[in-house]
Amino acid sequence: MGHTYTTIRLHVVFSTQGRKALITLDTQTRLWEYIGGLGKNHDIPIHEIGGIENHVHILMSVPPTITVSKTIQTLKAYSSKWMNEGVMKTGRFAWQEGYAAFSVSQSNVEKVAEYIRGQAEHHKKHTFEDELKSLLVRNGVSFDERYVLG
Repeated sequence: MGHTYTTIRLHVVFSTQGRKALITLDTQTRLWEYIGGLGKNHDIPIHEIGGIENHVHILMSVPPTITVSKTIQTLKAYSSKWMNEGVMKTGRFAWQEGYAAFSVSQSNVEKVAEYIRGQAEHHKKHTFEDELKSLLVRNGVSFDERYVLG
């Protein structure tokens, strides 16, 4: 085969360091747009992005030339630098070290996108901790309860 054809779609979730509420409501839109721009600049298609003050969800495609970890590292590194250089008025912004990433089939793209768009409403009833554990269980990811949240 002379060409490479891939569809590697992921639902990625990561929180702020220590799950601190560092992403204010007025900052969220700007940060989500910035991460979307990072995706464009680094050939990482971002299909949907959203979250609340302590974490983000991204529905994205991973290019076949970049590893999943490098893709996420790129988004996290540049966005935290941007937050620290121009957005944060006090304190220091940082993302957690790890992340969760789940494959998304074509038939579930819209469902995952809706879920991401509904984060504010979702978190009126569920904590991030409960949400992450639920996502891990639903996606068949083994985890140790003692270490899952760092």
